Amino acid sequence: MQTIGLIGGMSWESSAVYYRDLNIGVRERLGGLSSPKVVLSTVDFAELTDLEDHERWDQIGELLADAARGVERAGADFLLLCTTTFHKVADAVAAAVDIPLLHLGDVVAEACREGGHETVGLIGTKVAMEDSFFVDRLAAHGITVLVPDAKHHDTLNDAIYDELVHGVVEDDTRRKVVAITEELWDAGARAILLGCTELELLIRQPDIELPVIPCTTLHVQAAIDRALSD
Repeated sequence: MQTIGLIGGMSWESSAVYYRDLNIGVRERLGGLSSPKVVLSTVDFAELTDLEDHERWDQIGELLADAARGVERAGADFLLLCTTTFHKVADAVAAAVDIPLLHLGDVVAEACREGGHETVGLIGTKVAMEDSFFVDRLAAHGITVLVPDAKHHDTLNDAIYDELVHGVVEDDTRRKVVAITEELWDAGARAILLGCTELELLIRQPDIELPVIPCTTLHVQAAIDRALSD
């Protein structure tokens, strides 16, 4: 079994989901007392979000690259970023280590192709929706990504940063987010990407009619596939 390297803390709720689901997934596949080999490095989310607010992405890249080097030294065979938003600096992180980075965008694009979803809607943080780094990664695989109207970006961002990263799940927020996904459906989306780990705490398949593509769940499954491949 290969050792999975995780860079987390963005938020710790996200890290907890990754760690929990990796353990559940390996136990389900191998049975008994089986669990994954994991190296986890977490960063200070407050520090990163302050840098994000000031658009200091070079510094964010340096911080996450340093965390990646630590994970590599600790024995990880490959690396995951437990976040969508901070994949904005994924190239800098990947360049800092000699182990491969399992990029979330590549995993999600493969799932979209397998599901026959050529046009999808993306909900996530403002950075993920307004910057092209994630959309472009999927576009390179032939997937068209639609984002909500700009008037909804603060609503989604506030739901993530003010509620979900603190473990707060509100029914009223769920209704607002579902309404946003319905607008994406009208715009041509044929599936919805939950482009932030914490959104999987809020939105489930029964909540909306379009197919839900849970990015974190797919990332975890791909990591398990890789870890058990040898």
